[in-house]
Amino acid sequence: MTKERLYLFDTTLRDGQQTQGVDFSAEDKRRIAIALDDLGIDYIEGGWPGANPVDTEFFANPPKPKRAKFLAFGMTKRAGRSAENDDVLAGVLNAGTDTVCLVGKTHVFHVKTALGITNDENLENIRASIAHCVCQNRETMLDAEHFFDGYKADPEYALSCVESALSAGARWVVLCDTNGGTLPGDIANITRVVCDRFGGDKIGIHTHDDTGNAVANTLAAVAAGARQVQGTLNGLGERCGNANLVTIIPTLLLKAPFAEMLETGITADGLTRLPRLSHLLDEILNRQPNPHAPYIGTAAFAHKAGLHASAIVKDPTTYEHVPPEKVGNERVIPMSNQAGRSNLLKRLAEAGISVQNDDPRLARLLEHVKVMEEKGFAYDSAEASFVLLARRFLGQMPTFFEVDRYRVTVERRHNTKGNLVTASEAVVKVAVDGERFLSVSESLDPEGGDQGPINALSRALRKDLGKYQSYIADLELEDFKVRIVGRGTAAVTRVLIVSRDGNGKRWATVGVSANIVDASFQALEDAILYKLLTESAPTSAKVAAE
Repeated sequence: MTKERLYLFDTTLRDGQQTQGVDFSAEDKRRIAIALDDLGIDYIEGGWPGANPVDTEFFANPPKPKRAKFLAFGMTKRAGRSAENDDVLAGVLNAGTDTVCLVGKTHVFHVKTALGITNDENLENIRASIAHCVCQNRETMLDAEHFFDGYKADPEYALSCVESALSAGARWVVLCDTNGGTLPGDIANITRVVCDRFGGDKIGIHTHDDTGNAVANTLAAVAAGARQVQGTLNGLGERCGNANLVTIIPTLLLKAPFAEMLETGITADGLTRLPRLSHLLDEILNRQPNPHAPYIGTAAFAHKAGLHASAIVKDPTTYEHVPPEKVGNERVIPMSNQAGRSNLLKRLAEAGISVQNDDPRLARLLEHVKVMEEKGFAYDSAEASFVLLARRFLGQMPTFFEVDRYRVTVERRHNTKGNLVTASEAVVKVAVDGERFLSVSESLDPEGGDQGPINALSRALRKDLGKYQSYIADLELEDFKVRIVGRGTAAVTRVLIVSRDGNGKRWATVGVSANIVDASFQALEDAILYKLLTESAPTSAKVAAE
């Protein structure tokens, strides 16, 4: 049986940014786009060019996906002007993407009240806008806004909007449940009508989660014939969010009837990287991952002893709808310490760490990682710190330098101009090949302003490392995130630092402590050690083994 191709379209960088409390930087968007491309997503929507300074910066220096199509979003032209002379439409085309998506009205109510034009004028706006983009050699799609409500109000007009777009050369028309109020039965019935009339290979689905049915609605549309699926990572989106691709993707790849009749651009290996991608987004947003998230949550395959204890021990799969390893997760059984060995071996191999499958240290390393994560460490998002931890545990971590001590002071005083200022100073003492180096640094910017105690600590630690100084000369701190983990007196501070070097290489490190300065120092030290390790810097004969 020949499988039909299903295309996956991610809108995290636009729809996700509309989530209350979410504020991506241009660099955040680049990181997410690269990860989505690596996963195997077909279309990555970057945002609306010119809509805000971040999107302007992002499109000025866009990511370069290896396989995904990167596209700009905009709207159909306004009435009373030609497509060639519409400045909003021009802004979308000027972004230079090979693919564009235009939102257009398909509900008679919105045509009349929001646009204030006639139904025929709206149809012409859709037709002319699509035709103009196609003439510019752009793969073009229409985001059919409020389609399902529009169909219920006036089926023929809603369908005529679809026809106007397709007749003008649109590759896709995406049916949008814009207010998230349509239920799966209506989604399926209406989508089937559209697919029967125009062909499902031209129809997409875009749902919102206002009734908690976004994933179910998406699957209903696919079952009815739609062959493009739009959604966001972790279900980000305005109000209650969008359809969650992290849940939809494994369902499409692993569940009947979808797995038997459809194929996507995501491989079995890509599917196992979903948890890491989900956690990457959580770290960028400084959010705690949902342990109960379907497929990828830490509790998704956790079996607690009790009534079913004997059955779980004999055959845990009795209580699992898919094998956890297929989605990059692991079975958790309280009385077993074997969970996660395969995942650990895979991560070690990816890090270039050689270890035998039957090495007894693996079980102890796995248990140690779990203990550290219970204390607040997050190694999924700080791969560099994981590499260092594993090498230390396995006796494969060279000694570069040792920190004897450090001190950070913060002083509030009046400067020579009589202004009240805050000044931070850090002192770090390190040993390199038995020689001691004492470094002192303040955290003052060129104008004399204080940049904080962590900045002072970072400067002092990197100021003089003897023979290693040339190896870290191009090291820069790119991002710094702080999260309070736990509650009450048990709460600790987790610091995640992203570093980069002159070659564009980026890595993340983590530190955890009740003291933010100490947590920061752990992450800073790891960042330097990882740089020295990957640069094959000369080491002393001593090897630190934990």
